[in-house]
Amino acid sequence: MQGHAGHAPVAPDKRGADPHEGMHHGGDLHAAAADMRRRFIIALAFSIPLFIWSPMGLMSAPATPFGLPENVWLWLLASAALLYPGWPFFTAAIRSLRRGVLDMAVLVLLSVGTGYVFSLGATFVFDGPNFYEASSVLLTFILLGHWLEMRARAGASDAMKALLKLSPPRAIVRRDNVDVEIATDDVQVGEVVVVRPGAKVPVDGEVLEGQSQVDESMLTGESMPVKKAPGALVVGGTINRSGAFTYRATKVGADTALAQIIQLVQAAQNSKAPAQLLADRASQWLVLAAIVIGVLTFAVWFWWLGQTLLFALTLTITVFVIACPDALGLATPMAIMIGTGLGARHGILFKHAEAIEQCARLNVVIFDKTGTLTVGQPDVVDTVAAADWDQARLIEVAAAVEAHSEHPLAQAILKHAGPVTDRATDYTNIDGQGAMGRVGGRWVHLGNRLLMAAQGVAVDELEAQADGLKGAGRTVIYVAVDRRLAGVIAIADAIRPTSRATIEELHRRNIRVAMITGDNRPTAERVAADLGIDIVLADVLPGDKAAEVKKLQAQGLKVGMVGDGVNDAPALTQAEVGFAIGAGTDVAIDSADTVLMRSDPYDVVRAITIARGTLRKMHQNLAWAVGYNVLAFPLAAGVLFPFVLSPEIAALSMSGSSVIVAVNALLLKRLPLATASIVAGESPAVSEESIS
Repeated sequence: MQGHAGHAPVAPDKRGADPHEGMHHGGDLHAAAADMRRRFIIALAFSIPLFIWSPMGLMSAPATPFGLPENVWLWLLASAALLYPGWPFFTAAIRSLRRGVLDMAVLVLLSVGTGYVFSLGATFVFDGPNFYEASSVLLTFILLGHWLEMRARAGASDAMKALLKLSPPRAIVRRDNVDVEIATDDVQVGEVVVVRPGAKVPVDGEVLEGQSQVDESMLTGESMPVKKAPGALVVGGTINRSGAFTYRATKVGADTALAQIIQLVQAAQNSKAPAQLLADRASQWLVLAAIVIGVLTFAVWFWWLGQTLLFALTLTITVFVIACPDALGLATPMAIMIGTGLGARHGILFKHAEAIEQCARLNVVIFDKTGTLTVGQPDVVDTVAAADWDQARLIEVAAAVEAHSEHPLAQAILKHAGPVTDRATDYTNIDGQGAMGRVGGRWVHLGNRLLMAAQGVAVDELEAQADGLKGAGRTVIYVAVDRRLAGVIAIADAIRPTSRATIEELHRRNIRVAMITGDNRPTAERVAADLGIDIVLADVLPGDKAAEVKKLQAQGLKVGMVGDGVNDAPALTQAEVGFAIGAGTDVAIDSADTVLMRSDPYDVVRAITIARGTLRKMHQNLAWAVGYNVLAFPLAAGVLFPFVLSPEIAALSMSGSSVIVAVNALLLKRLPLATASIVAGESPAVSEESIS
């Protein structure tokens, strides 16, 4: 990928020798659809008079210029209807035959070419009937089906095109204290970038000066803007909603988060799922079967049953036409393209198509505790005030002392308290025990039991509550004012708001949930009981996580592993599906199969919902495509004689089958997914069966 993300092409999927290949639209599916529409209109324009004036049509051919015979007049019309409109199919068929591949383009060449060549011989070499109109009408219907298919594929790529447009073409950088507007492609790592209110952030970087609210919904799907201050990271393509700020560019071009998201989604859309590989092999066998059945059809009707050459040849061409495996070839790529695009819009990046299939089949998901089910930062989770004290006043005096400290536990108290209006004087840090200071003329001590004992503070009043909090895995901080106990503050790694809803929804999908952690077993089991987790893997060192995954796999389980992608990398690789959660701007995590852009465990539910919906559409499309051909072959071969299908009806049927597959895949866009803002304890109850 060169330059910024806006220059990345969207590559269409390849199914052998694609008739759309080589049209030189730079991978633009809308341009390819327009080209296919133009070819369809040209074929239709020449096929209508050809059908009307053919020997089987409604009227005789008009007087021809230069006294040309009627057959020559029909040949000219057929050539105009076939050569330019059908050229992509004919060249694709030749490429396939050179590679020894039998695909849909080969069948088009056989069906259309057989009728045209036979009619050409009847016109200039020997006496016989012609059916130029059958070949031209046949190609017209094939082009109609492909035009509608290309429109569907272009619609499926719209999410990708929206990503491509997110990166702004111009950026303002500060050079020699002068703000200069340059192309985003020209921004260098280390340069100072200026972002004004309402402007898009051009590349990734770290804020130097100023504050603002930045809309990161393109990256995370979260609608609420995120506050940015000095030291915060910003991502290219996000939108600055309020104040101005400057930042230092840290990633440009192909290294930006947006560029790597696009690379990941493109790779997934162009990869082949196991079901698609099976469909490709089935398509080749289907073409071979069509050729064999077509030859047998001709032999039976012409030599054995004594029908006319025109009748036998018509049925043979009908077999070739109706067997076109277009629907089979389209069945899984359309579903994969729409599924990956749907995931990208919700901050879920499937790295390859196989990850979607594997994700749909998971029956146990392992969550790393710290930073995944929990926020990974200490937070105040409970307060207990002594007699004559209330919780608000307790937090207030504790925050007045902790305002002088950078310790993580102190920061947790400060975050819980909000703005500090009364800072302690005479602050002293007591190593290994806590801190002290004077607040409103009174001495405040806060810390552990050792500090309370050293200061002669009796803790009997709240000892039972403190022991209970410690037993639940909390860190307990005692607060004393003038050497009398004022209360205790419990701090822990807080549970993410969506963790409970995630586990409830996974249970609804018959998926067991495991938690893996380095914590001791009593602490881990208390967290697991609080969340409703089925399997607890405690006292596990980072290097042993992959071994725990193997143990579950040895039980015949399909395992998904959710972690931060750093110390969890071996386990992410070992699992059937590795989910890297909270990847932020570093989305290219090699060890994960699926990247969840938000730090939201509920995205695992969304990913599984998308994967199951996609796999369901793949199975539906494959079943339709195979069932269609099983029924179509005998009908085309004339087993229900005197009821027979014409090549034109066969072409319409084949095109209709492809359109049905495309429309069914597009219905995946209606798959309901919960919004990013799930209230703690609430379950959105996304139904996987609401789209079928």
